[in-house]
Amino acid sequence: MQPAASPFSDEDLRALASAHAGREGPLLPLLHDIQDRFGHIPETAHEIICDALNISRAELHGVISFYHDFRQAPAGRHVLKVCRAESCQSVGANAVAEAVLARLGLEWHGTTNNGAVTIEPVYCLGLCACAPAAMMDDRVIGRVDAAKLDRILAEAGA
Repeated sequence: MQPAASPFSDEDLRALASAHAGREGPLLPLLHDIQDRFGHIPETAHEIICDALNISRAELHGVISFYHDFRQAPAGRHVLKVCRAESCQSVGANAVAEAVLARLGLEWHGTTNNGAVTIEPVYCLGLCACAPAAMMDDRVIGRVDAAKLDRILAEAGA
């Protein structure tokens, strides 16, 4: 899948990168600022980031791919995160996740065709006592099952 065309200019990205270049440990704060401003880390920003911080593309890719919250494409209007940690798995989270992925017709990190929902795995929401857990946008939900997530997804327009 090709990254979406960037609605921002290289000058915007260069200015943001330059503002971080003199800081100690600038990469993570820069990536957070880019994603906060643009909703994702666009492919067009990679060369600019590497040049500004004097790092290799491999270093940048390693950081972006290691931290699950960095996106390479814009997310949907809503983000559903389903816990994949052991506590949730032990009480049926795998079956819930498979049912939701099948309902949406997506793989992890996919977005519905109408742009309503992006689904992402997360490794612990801190709601182990109420597992399985999920999070829709900023709302944590305990004791989820496929039916509960169906209702939540319907409300979100998926």
